[in-house]
Amino acid sequence: MEIPAKYDPSGIEDKWYSYWLGKKYFKSVPDEREPYTIVIPPPNVTGVLHMGHMLNNTIQDVLVRRARMLGKNACWLPGTDHASIATEAKVVAKLKEQGIEKASLTREEFLEHAWEWKEKHGGIILEQLKKLGASCDWDRTKFTMDESMYESVIEVFVDLYKKGLIYRGVRMVNWDPKALTALSDEEVIYKEVNSKLYYLRYKVEGSDDEWVTIATTRPETILGDTAVCFHPEDERFRHLRGKKVLVPLIKRSIPMIEDEYVDREFGTGCLKITPAHDINDYNIGLKHKLESIDIFNDNGTLNEKAQLYVGEDRFQVRKKIVEDLLNHGHILKIDDYVNNVGFSERTDEVIEPKLSVQWFLKMTEMAKPALEVVMNDTIHFHPEKFKNTYRHWMENVRDWCISRQLWWGQRIPAYYLPDGDFVVAKSANDALEQARAISGNPLLQLTDLKQDEDVLDTWFSSWLWPISVFDGIRNPENADIKYYYPTNDLITAPEILFFWVARMIMAGQEYRHDIPFKNVYLTGIVRDKLGRKMSKSLGNSPDPIELIGKFGADGVRVGMLLTSPAGNDLPFDESLCEQGRNFSNKVWNALRLVKGWQVDPTLEQPAYAAISVKWFGARLDEALAQIDENYVKYRLSEALMTAYKLVWDDFCSWYLEMVKPAYQQPIDPKTLDSTIGYFEKLMQVLHPFMPFITEEIWHLLNERGEDVSIMISPMPEAGMVDTSVLEAFQQASEVIIGVRNIRKEKNIAFKDTVEMKVKRTDSFDVSGFDPVITKLGNISTIEYVDEKPSAAAGFMVKSAEFYIPLGEGVDLEAEREKLMKELEYARGFLDSVMKKLGNERFVSSAKPEVVDIERKKRADAESKIQLLEEQLAGLK
Repeated sequence: MEIPAKYDPSGIEDKWYSYWLGKKYFKSVPDEREPYTIVIPPPNVTGVLHMGHMLNNTIQDVLVRRARMLGKNACWLPGTDHASIATEAKVVAKLKEQGIEKASLTREEFLEHAWEWKEKHGGIILEQLKKLGASCDWDRTKFTMDESMYESVIEVFVDLYKKGLIYRGVRMVNWDPKALTALSDEEVIYKEVNSKLYYLRYKVEGSDDEWVTIATTRPETILGDTAVCFHPEDERFRHLRGKKVLVPLIKRSIPMIEDEYVDREFGTGCLKITPAHDINDYNIGLKHKLESIDIFNDNGTLNEKAQLYVGEDRFQVRKKIVEDLLNHGHILKIDDYVNNVGFSERTDEVIEPKLSVQWFLKMTEMAKPALEVVMNDTIHFHPEKFKNTYRHWMENVRDWCISRQLWWGQRIPAYYLPDGDFVVAKSANDALEQARAISGNPLLQLTDLKQDEDVLDTWFSSWLWPISVFDGIRNPENADIKYYYPTNDLITAPEILFFWVARMIMAGQEYRHDIPFKNVYLTGIVRDKLGRKMSKSLGNSPDPIELIGKFGADGVRVGMLLTSPAGNDLPFDESLCEQGRNFSNKVWNALRLVKGWQVDPTLEQPAYAAISVKWFGARLDEALAQIDENYVKYRLSEALMTAYKLVWDDFCSWYLEMVKPAYQQPIDPKTLDSTIGYFEKLMQVLHPFMPFITEEIWHLLNERGEDVSIMISPMPEAGMVDTSVLEAFQQASEVIIGVRNIRKEKNIAFKDTVEMKVKRTDSFDVSGFDPVITKLGNISTIEYVDEKPSAAAGFMVKSAEFYIPLGEGVDLEAEREKLMKELEYARGFLDSVMKKLGNERFVSSAKPEVVDIERKKRADAESKIQLLEEQLAGLK
């Protein structure tokens, strides 16, 4: 078969992915084998593949493909998340382009548009994952709004409500004025912002010239003030006890109150209290029974309760009210001020604290067992450093606001009676039955009940993901959930450690009385060369599909993994993918070399080939053990790098050069069989990282049957490592490099044979590799001598001395000058080492192994000096 000169991944990748799908190699059903399960972190249904997805899913595919080759029943379950806020925003924007306002539609009409949008755009990211080579069981693909998934969420809500863990109440929530919904605390991102601190004067009621000054970063909220507070031990304000002050501009009379919450050192020592628009003020308001005046509409504009600037945006009002306060003499001064401001994770809108009726899930008790299983390593975090972050979150957990003021999502199963009471039920019919019972009115009809308008937080569906994808909520004893749960590995990002990971652990404990996964591998953030996080807004994120088109999927996968240790950020550069592509080309060229050899069945295996085959077998066993250890420790970058060096350095650069026949000469069958056998094993080792090229080469190395694939072949196992042959080769390779260096320095062409004389010691013996040294050094004879020869260039390996006699035509004066420079450098180096060893303070205080290293340097330098001096003497 003619093997193309260049590796072209495009056609090969499509060919093999279609083959794998056709043969259903990704499909998994419960059987007698050990299961290996990963559930994909479901990307937003609105999304397209970005570099973070590439890294995350490459890691998952590596682990899944390896598990298959280890004989496990590997199941990688894919799916997407309905992403309430993001998807609804996209649908609303699409409708606006068509001249349709959401407010003009019924809920049912809007949802029709949302489903239509989902069907059109929702599968894009999963199709893109196929280009990456993701070996998911696509028949199991789930969507968080699928009927079974939806029902699971509703069932859990009803169950937790019955257990008293879900409640409805008025609370201060994080309000997103752009998405028009409440957010949980975890969905708020705090950023340092350059603000202004305004010092405002409130006139004391009944006084002509007495004022109270407060400091605020939000002057527009004074319109909702209902008190001014000072610390009870602050003597500056004791005379104001029982008095009232007037809110600037609107002259509302509000009381002066005392509370130990006030920080006497901050600002002026007096604090404006706006219970409707600050969580701390809200708590003080509850304690002192203050009125709460909500001055904002849901979209961040001011309402009638503000009295001024009605209908205007909050940030425009800030500019206007500052001007008006200045004009009326209410601003004492304005300082520059840096403070933390909360932004919506989804829309990047400044969050508005808002009093609202919402649904909450009590978290304190659920958090305790979820913390314990991580801290006692029932669940292992990789890297472990994230355990402390996790513990901090779990020990400071707050009730979870689970309601969202949206239409796209699982609708809260609460049904309101005409009198305002409500019931919680799985269905409308169940709700009607309950409503008739609690009201005592058997004549109630479905039309008398009104279901809650809100939907559940998207995370309230994804926290069930490892259970609900196997239908473990609705059918807790089904074959799938009993076989695949708990899953093995979760690969995700640290930023959703609490959002998702912690909550899945809680759900697992609550509904399976078991952990949801055994290991959590936390990836880093993909950053550009400047260290910036890759994002659309910065324009610094390459299109992963374009990268695959340019470098091949295998090249991109290798590029992503070469520098991405768990938990550490990935400094991405396209040159990494180029390195991956170059590696593909290196392996391809090795294939062309090996397949280009002609075999002569009558040939015996030469000595150089026999020792080379033995050495590479030992090196392969050594590398396999190292790779396995790296996998066990979730050091995937190190596992790849070990495999990379094994192939590039040991196999291509050394082994193939050691065994390849002379130009246009045949190879013996024994060596060729061993070489192809090693090549096949290397492809199996590389397959999890580079699935496409390894499958192609595996089929080209040997004739394969129709129903055979590298992805279901057994992963090679490490055997006992022959360390003696490895040590001997290490020394032999240094000898070969030494010979090559002398040829280069003396301009001795490789086609010209040279003699080599060896003055060895008892501790040095590479005679088993003499045939290899002879072949790779083009040496005519190797002679072992007791004395150094004259007029020879030499080098040392360990304690042995090697000499290449210099023939006629060598410039002895130039050689002498070169040796003198080397001798001068060696003496200088020895002098610096001797000074260090002569320093009693260093010898007594340094670690013994450090001192030993210096002593070895001294011994090596002394041997080197002796050799150079002898070489110089030989040139006379």
